[in-house]
Amino acid sequence: MLPVVPYCGTPPHPGELLARFNLDPVLIAALVGLTLAHLRHARAAHAAARERLVILAGWLTAALALVSPLCALSVALFAARIGQHMVLILIAAPLIALGLPPRRPKRRATLLGCAAGAFFLLLWFWHMPVPYAATFASTPVYWTMHVTLFGSALLLWREILYPSLEHGFEALALGALTSMQMGLLGALLTLAERPMFVPHFTTTQAWGFTPLEDQQLGGVLMWVPGIALFLWALLRSLERLWRRIETARPAR
Repeated sequence: MLPVVPYCGTPPHPGELLARFNLDPVLIAALVGLTLAHLRHARAAHAAARERLVILAGWLTAALALVSPLCALSVALFAARIGQHMVLILIAAPLIALGLPPRRPKRRATLLGCAAGAFFLLLWFWHMPVPYAATFASTPVYWTMHVTLFGSALLLWREILYPSLEHGFEALALGALTSMQMGLLGALLTLAERPMFVPHFTTTQAWGFTPLEDQQLGGVLMWVPGIALFLWALLRSLERLWRRIETARPAR
């Protein structure tokens, strides 16, 4: 048994999972408010209907990760917590970032480096055993983890998806490094010889996993999708840069 009840509740049993939605009114109000504010800003900026749909899809994806039974399952399984993080970091964050206007070129390289550095530090910090366990014992720590991880991912995607001609190489290089460091962390979790995350030592058996198998599955979920999504972003950014170079090249 866990000494305190985590934010998402007690570890669920398979038969009760589908009834375990997170109906926290503060969370729901915050998600609705952020979505409406973002859509209103996009409309004021005369964003196309397609961009507004992308924004809506991003915030709905974030809501799915936080409100659905995935929240409760993340108390029982490390793999589910990693899955929740991957939905936020690799799906919701880039969709929302696509609906944000690109930054001005001034100080772009500094912002890109800070965003990549922050994401790197936060990703590794919150997936170390002690900080990870702390999120089960304190609701403020739990939300600090989610807000900082999601926020840093959002800033990083914004910089990677809208590279400038002046800092295109830096964007591509840091995107590649982010893919590598995320894959490295996933590989370390997958190839570990013993389980490291105490909150799941007694909660995985009901789902047919040993703690080590659960940890290895979580590592794979971080390892493979993380590399794939960032590689997609790099190819997209490279294509955009090439088109801009071709457009800027003087006609003969």
